[in-house]
Amino acid sequence: MRRILRFSFRNADLPPLSCEFGDRRKRVLDLPLIAWLTVIWVLLWSTLTWANVLTGLVVAVAVCLAFPLPRVDLGLRLHLWGIVCLAGYLLLDMYTSGVKVTRQVFVGLPHRAAVIGVPLRCRSDLMLAATAVAVSNVPGGSIIEVRRATATVFLHVLDADLPEELEAARRKVWRLEELTVRAFGTPDEIARVAEPPPPPQPTPGRPGP
Repeated sequence: MRRILRFSFRNADLPPLSCEFGDRRKRVLDLPLIAWLTVIWVLLWSTLTWANVLTGLVVAVAVCLAFPLPRVDLGLRLHLWGIVCLAGYLLLDMYTSGVKVTRQVFVGLPHRAAVIGVPLRCRSDLMLAATAVAVSNVPGGSIIEVRRATATVFLHVLDADLPEELEAARRKVWRLEELTVRAFGTPDEIARVAEPPPPPQPTPGRPGP
């Protein structure tokens, strides 16, 4: 017996947080969109009742079936354990990096800053953007440019006195890339970040660190 309703957590081909409705003429329903339309319906009635919620849910599903949006796969997958590992690493890194930057400002001697290029292993726009956001959230380094053609991020590093510090900054970016992909990437992207990181390549117009 064929299933009329199939959810994304049982079908990896569906976008995350969605379900597929129908047998022959299949329609994909975006569950967050349905929830948002239901909230708008309840707000329009200005009364939170079970009748308004159920009516809004029916109207939202009917609108999504009558006016289906084009199916777009952003390449986003949700991996619970990967999300937990990424969140834990970010919280720990924010604390240790914040202490290090504070010590440099108030106690340490002036340090030489630098801009380094770090080539990434994943070339999808979503993973490039997610990695750049994750790196910029940690004190001590910020992304100033993302070069999509070469999948390279340019990172401003505060402590660049020693080559070891620059190499440590590169390893941190690669580590955040791996954690980000393991939290939100596709199986192909997860296999890609399991490979060794590419060697840094000199970029025309930018002196190497």
